[in-house]
Amino acid sequence: MKIQQLRYIVEIVNQNLNVTEASAALYTSQPGISKQVRLLEEELGLEIFERNGKHIKAITPAGKKIIGIARELLVKTQAIRAIADEYTQPNHGVLRIATTNTQARYMLPAVIERFSKQYPDVSLHVHQGSPNQIYDALLSGEVDLAITTEAQYLFDDLVLLPCYFWNRSVVVKKDHPLAKVKDLTIAELGKHPLITYTFGFTGVSDLDYAFNSEGILPNIVFTATDADVIKTYVRLGLGVGIIAAMAHTEADSDLVAIDASHLFNPSMTQIAFKHSTFLRNYMYDFIHYFSPHLTRSLVEKAETMHDNNAVKRLFEGVELENR
Repeated sequence: MKIQQLRYIVEIVNQNLNVTEASAALYTSQPGISKQVRLLEEELGLEIFERNGKHIKAITPAGKKIIGIARELLVKTQAIRAIADEYTQPNHGVLRIATTNTQARYMLPAVIERFSKQYPDVSLHVHQGSPNQIYDALLSGEVDLAITTEAQYLFDDLVLLPCYFWNRSVVVKKDHPLAKVKDLTIAELGKHPLITYTFGFTGVSDLDYAFNSEGILPNIVFTATDADVIKTYVRLGLGVGIIAAMAHTEADSDLVAIDASHLFNPSMTQIAFKHSTFLRNYMYDFIHYFSPHLTRSLVEKAETMHDNNAVKRLFEGVELENR
């Protein structure tokens, strides 16, 4: 059994059982991957994948267990390399982050600017996606850290650190009737077509909860994963935008932002990483830059806890920012 063989079977799964895509991702040949997978199966005396001719169609029950362990082993091999690099090249390396568009566009620039000045020899890679895509990237080892604001139940088996609360704003054109409303209500908002985030991004479920509590069915006419896209369609007059408050900036002076923190429950942004991840010094610093209350000592304590309820108790009494 070779580490490279484990890498092959994991990448096949990452590429939705497409060996061609797996070979392209690993910069190797398709026949080479197929041969090594067959050799591994022969050594183990069982099939990892179910096949239809030459094509892989599913993962066998035993294969699912093997792939789960293989993922952990690959993360541990990365950790071994990271430990060596920490001693031989402490300020050199790579930091890979997965997050949503809103976080990447509005919260990360200042953090990345500070981090890059402190660690000019660390290469930063930011992957954007949905909560499910972020989780998959973290689980597969494609990224080191995930910054998530929704579907946090996905991350229960990972270390999950609370960062800050954020609220929403309603954005409209200056000539829109809501621009003159002093005390905005759900009932008033329900009279207008709405533009907001795609379900699964930054708290659409909280929006639904607010409307359902008032017995009102929201008229959502357009959804997007990107706050800038939402604002574009508000400008076109398609409807009223509901976005993260942080996404309305000075550049949006043509739009009126109405505070909606009294209408919707605040959402929490969190940082997640795998228990088996070896955090390098610069990773602790990045986490601290992103969320100042996340000191290295607190993060190290959280790493030792395998229950996120215990992590929550660790942060009881820590006042989180509202952004």
